[in-house]
Amino acid sequence: MSSSLVETVDVDAPVAVTWALWSDVTRWPEFLSHVQKVARIDDRTFSWWLALPGADKAFTAELTEVIPHERIAWRTTGGVEHAGVVTFHHVSDTRTRVALQIEYNPRGFVEHLGALTNLDSVLAHYDLGEFQRAAEKAVGNA
Repeated sequence: MSSSLVETVDVDAPVAVTWALWSDVTRWPEFLSHVQKVARIDDRTFSWWLALPGADKAFTAELTEVIPHERIAWRTTGGVEHAGVVTFHHVSDTRTRVALQIEYNPRGFVEHLGALTNLDSVLAHYDLGEFQRAAEKAVGNA
């Protein structure tokens, strides 16, 4: 069974700021609550360590598409089946709409429960809120 989620958030920050924050994969633990660590292997490949309720995971992923200031896509190459894309939409010079789409294959009871109860969407929504706060704080500190 494949599961998917789509979440969006409007951020009071220019595209350049939101892009800079998200495109640095090593900063993902700052705003993705379940991501404990991300380490670059090379320019397109990185390792993730996740801590989810009852389901700690480690896996490798690769960037499949990077269009600066527009789109970042990735997919796993080992550990779990997961693919995602985040897009950055210019709303105004000071506002960006960020959209996150993730496709994954839940494994085990906890992951299936998260997919069935939409807990995965709740978590993604929370994390986008954390991303919004981090990006808006970056603008305030500029």
